[in-house]
Amino acid sequence: MNLQKMMKQAQDMQRKITELQARLEAQEVDGTAGGGVVKVRVNGKHRPLSINIDASLMKADEKDMLEDLIIAALHDAHDKIDASFADEMGKATSGMNLPPGMKLPF
Repeated sequence: MNLQKMMKQAQDMQRKITELQARLEAQEVDGTAGGGVVKVRVNGKHRPLSINIDASLMKADEKDMLEDLIIAALHDAHDKIDASFADEMGKATSGMNLPPGMKLPF
């Protein structure tokens, strides 16, 4: 492969990655916990946008469980964002002949 072709391929890849990152950062994902009694919505930058808590959890003696469920729902949403990003990045880089073990910095 000649150097000019490699440079063109690298530029195309950078453009695709930039577009992909912008698209993924704009997406919104829901995370749930406790069978759906706690729901959170986060954006692609992992920023919480909303939290919905079922009224049945609004009891003083349920405070610790509620806090745990909020954290679990956030983790669920973050995992979904990370999985989506990894999947889309894999698709975007599949056409490049990267050496085995080489990862692009993201």
